[in-house]
Amino acid sequence: MEKQNLRKAYGETLAELGKRNPQIVALEADLGKSTMSYLFKEAYPDRYFEMGIAEQNMASTAAGLALAGKIPFYSTFAVFASGRAYDQIRCSIAIPRANVKICGSSCGLSDFGDGKTHQSIEDGNIIRAIPHMTVLNPVDAVETRKMVQVMASYTGPVYIRINRNDLPVYTPSEGEFVIGKMYPIRDGSDAVIFATGAMVWKSVEAAEKLESIGISAQVVNVSTLKPLLKEEVLKYASGKKAVIAAEEAVKIGGLGQSIAALLFGELNAPFVHIGIDDEFGASAHTYEELLTKYGLSSDHIYAQVKHALRK
Repeated sequence: MEKQNLRKAYGETLAELGKRNPQIVALEADLGKSTMSYLFKEAYPDRYFEMGIAEQNMASTAAGLALAGKIPFYSTFAVFASGRAYDQIRCSIAIPRANVKICGSSCGLSDFGDGKTHQSIEDGNIIRAIPHMTVLNPVDAVETRKMVQVMASYTGPVYIRINRNDLPVYTPSEGEFVIGKMYPIRDGSDAVIFATGAMVWKSVEAAEKLESIGISAQVVNVSTLKPLLKEEVLKYASGKKAVIAAEEAVKIGGLGQSIAALLFGELNAPFVHIGIDDEFGASAHTYEELLTKYGLSSDHIYAQVKHALRK
C-alpha cells in the first residue's frame, strides 16, 4: 500500500492553517526538523517560538499565549511532552481548559534507534488520565491532516500522538474527522479488533491472514483515545464471538483496559488485550523488529484472534 509520513503531514497542515488563521502560533523544543514544525517557522517566523530544551517553560508559555487569545500548537517528542511537562499540562493547561494543542511526536516504539529513553509507550495513557484532555492517535498521514484541522477549530486542550515512520494510508481523502468516532477499516463478522495507530496496519495484515483460513475479523480504527465512547465500542463489539484490543502502548491504563471496562457486563465474549507488558522499550535496527519483540506483529495478532475464538 501507499505509505506517507505522519510528521510531514503534521507540519504541512500546521503551516496551511497558519495561512488561514493568524491567531495560530507554534512553539518548539529544539526538535523542529524532527517534528516538522519547522515548516511553520519557514512560513511564519514571527509566530514561531523556539523554546530550547525546556518543555516545562514551553507548556507554560503556550498556556499564556492561549489566555491572550492565540491558538498555540507546541511540539516535541512524546516522551518529553507527556513526562517532562506533566505538571504544567495539568495545572496551566488542563485545569483552566486552556486552548492549547500539544503534539507528542515520535510516539510509541517508532523511534526505534534511540532506545527506552526516547520511546514513549505510556504518553497516551498519562495524558488520558488528566481531566479535560482530548487525546488523538492517527492511523496515517491523511487522518493526521484531518485531525490537525479539527484541533485548530476545537476549543480546549488536545494532545495528538504522531508516529515517526511512514505508515500505510487507510483514511479516505473525503469526509471530515470527528472526535470520538471510530472508523471501520475492514469488515468482519467473527471477531472485532479495536486497533489504534500503527496497530491498525498490523491488524489489517492479521485479518487478511485470518480470512485465508475462514475467519472473518473486523478491524476498527480507534483514532480518539479520549473521549472513548461506549456507544461506539458497543456498535462494533455487539454480535462478535471475540473482542480484541491492540495498542502500541503499555497495557496498564491503556486503550485495552478502557474498552474492557466499557464492555463489562455488556457482552459474553472472550476479550484479548494486545499491548506492551510492564516494561520499557529497547534499541533496534528497525521498527518491525521492535513490534515483533513486544508481541505487536501481525502474526501475534493473528494467533491471539484464533486463540480467542477457540474459547
